[in-house]
Amino acid sequence: MRTDSGRVGPDRPARRRATRVLLGAAVVVALGATGGIYLANASADEVGAAGRIEAENFSAQSGAQTENTADTGGGKNVGWLASGDWLRYDNVTIGGADLSARIAANNKAGGSIELHLGSPAGELLATFPVAYTGGWQKWTTVTAKAARVPSGPQSLVAVMKSAQGSDFVNVNWFALGAGTRPPATATVAPPTSAAPTATGTTGAPPAAGWVDVDQAAWQRELDAFHAIQPVPVPAGTTRVAEFHTDCAVSNEAKDDPIVFPGLPGASHMHTFFGPTVDAATKPADIAARSTNCNAKGDNSAYWVPQLTLNGQPVKIKSFRVYYGSRLADPSVVVPFPPGLVMVQGDAKRQVATPKGASGQFWCAGSAETGRSADGNWPVCAPGGNLIFQLTFQDCWDGKHIDSPDHKSHMGGMQNGKCQGDYPVAVPNLSFMVNYESLGGDGLALSSGMASSMHGDFMNAWKPENLGPLVRICLDQKAKCGTTPSFTGG
Repeated sequence: MRTDSGRVGPDRPARRRATRVLLGAAVVVALGATGGIYLANASADEVGAAGRIEAENFSAQSGAQTENTADTGGGKNVGWLASGDWLRYDNVTIGGADLSARIAANNKAGGSIELHLGSPAGELLATFPVAYTGGWQKWTTVTAKAARVPSGPQSLVAVMKSAQGSDFVNVNWFALGAGTRPPATATVAPPTSAAPTATGTTGAPPAAGWVDVDQAAWQRELDAFHAIQPVPVPAGTTRVAEFHTDCAVSNEAKDDPIVFPGLPGASHMHTFFGPTVDAATKPADIAARSTNCNAKGDNSAYWVPQLTLNGQPVKIKSFRVYYGSRLADPSVVVPFPPGLVMVQGDAKRQVATPKGASGQFWCAGSAETGRSADGNWPVCAPGGNLIFQLTFQDCWDGKHIDSPDHKSHMGGMQNGKCQGDYPVAVPNLSFMVNYESLGGDGLALSSGMASSMHGDFMNAWKPENLGPLVRICLDQKAKCGTTPSFTGG
């Protein structure tokens, strides 16, 4: 059991999870493994008193984690909750207008917990007040009155609201009058090191958030890839394993189909590149859509949080994705598996980035002449612009096209090789995001501070186009452009 001393105090920076959406670990029912969408229900032995929903039995969440509780009855509570985090409960019936929640708070700033219907941006049903209780395990019950009592099963989303950014509340349970939630009907175990079950075969679904690769489709792509005959690299070619694609902005929306699949408006504002993307988009969808990326066969989707200046969007000057290899021997690189998605960076990371810190925005085309008043943004001399380079992991576990945090199926190289838990070398992505800005004061990301910069990738390359680029350019450590032809200089 965690004690108060193990939690974040009111005047200390919050401990945040890198995982932004996890699904309940007790029971999982897969709703189409290739889409990575799962629902989780409370297991039979976790159902509380009549009308009560244990907070840890969420169907989905953003920004939370569970811990053992010292509250009456024991069990677990949900903690590490800051403003904007949320908990979703599916198949809930609300039995009356008198609602209550069991909370603890060790942050004097306080705040509230809003109950919304359907999504974090859905109809506001009720608001619970949150005030300082004296510790993370000092529990009290707060009440609220529902604006109305909807009939039938609902998706109920508890959204955390506070005037400051650090963790401010723990939740143990919600009581919804005589409301109920059906118990679970099955359980699954965490993934093991055994080979995954191919998509479409029988057997238990993968553990929450782990999506198996379609091994048959992946093997077909590998067979076609290995059949490609390399061409000689002419003298004068720059010996760097590289090709690229240039994309324009396709749309902007408060959607994220990787982190918040099927939940429109649940995210902060994102800028999307390539094909048009919304909350319901899957790799198969964008494979059939038009794209503005200029590398033939690249229907992949790329996105980053929106950058604003004094609350107004900053125009994108250019967006280029370099595909390369950082391995000692790039000849082992193979194309991405079908449907792979991944996230790099952490939208929850809210720390200062003074000059010299990691994760910097920097000046392209001109010198840095100063810093913003808060020190987090460079000031660029005329003739240049603000830029950010985001580099993804390039070693894959060979089993999963997604994971609960959208990162754990990917890893970094060790001693110049992809090995251990991540034995498969795939192209190394590097986003180069150029902004029509000279930096300075007034800048912010939709996810918060500069340190929260992150990027998402959804693979929809046509194998017949990606294969030759990897085989001819990356595997031979030769610089190409948007086609498998060589460049020098």
